[in-house]
Amino acid sequence: MKVVVLAGGLSPERDVSLASGSLIANALMENGHKVFLLDLYKGIASISDDLFVDSTSNKRFEYKVENTEPDLEALKREVNNGDSLIGKNVIELCLNADVVFLALHGDIGENGKLQALFDCYGIKYTGSSYTASLLAMDKDIAKKLMVYNNIKTANWKLVNIKEHDENLNDIEFPCVVKPCSCGSSVGVSIVKNKGEFLEAIESAKKYEENILIEKMIKGREFSIGILEGEALPIIEIIPKEGFYDYKNKYQAGFTKEVCPAEIDEATTKMLQDIAKKVHNALRLGSYARIDFILDEAGEAFCLEANTLPGMTPTSLLPQEARAIGISYNELCERILNLALNK
Repeated sequence: MKVVVLAGGLSPERDVSLASGSLIANALMENGHKVFLLDLYKGIASISDDLFVDSTSNKRFEYKVENTEPDLEALKREVNNGDSLIGKNVIELCLNADVVFLALHGDIGENGKLQALFDCYGIKYTGSSYTASLLAMDKDIAKKLMVYNNIKTANWKLVNIKEHDENLNDIEFPCVVKPCSCGSSVGVSIVKNKGEFLEAIESAKKYEENILIEKMIKGREFSIGILEGEALPIIEIIPKEGFYDYKNKYQAGFTKEVCPAEIDEATTKMLQDIAKKVHNALRLGSYARIDFILDEAGEAFCLEANTLPGMTPTSLLPQEARAIGISYNELCERILNLALNK
């Protein structure tokens, strides 16, 4: 089978995406497929069948995630795509493949725009539909749907930075400030006072005008993968210092991850049931990952849903799958086949 693994893009999460894409591409080649790893933003100058390589080529993809976000302005100058978020020949090459494995994170890869475009062209792709991607990526919409479905989530306020002055006088500390539609903890700050709050707003507005301000819930952090409608074993996330920010997520050794999580059966079932409820409320696809905080009283608060969970060496979904005997290569193969059959 010919597979395009689509990664990169003009997103603050492009490095994470390229790391995920490299591992996915290697796994699919080992599984016997012909694969091409394509950067959504950079594209490719020309198309030919020999772009797709398999395990006989001895080619292996590698990409390291740095501990800071990429310089997107430098990337724009390098590539010079104008206003386009999609590079040269990307659509043409995807049409030439049997299926596209989406290894994108953030922006056009997870907000539904690319999925809608692929639907127009009849291109098969992994993950959730454009509707589910939109609903999950916009944290304000996602939280409203959670509340409607009686799923607990931290109280929040959405502000537009251009209109924020009269809306931010009643903020209670501590709180969490984040862009409304970013992932990988990009632009996220935990705020304890007014001075830190102003700094957090400045950090978040680098990424978008709409900013979410959440009540901070203290407790243990868990993540639950959903594969084919079933909840995977729960993983607990324990940063060695600070919170689960960009550095702690993607640099090996900065966070302790325990899977299966050391919690009782009743709590396990509760979290898994809520994760499936979130998955259904947001109309998510064949696989996803749902994140939670369990507070000191044992109440579960949903943080967010991820429609294209990371597949890096430190990513959570592969660890959860491995806990029930699903290897990384098998996980990639199952996700690929689900895309072909949906």
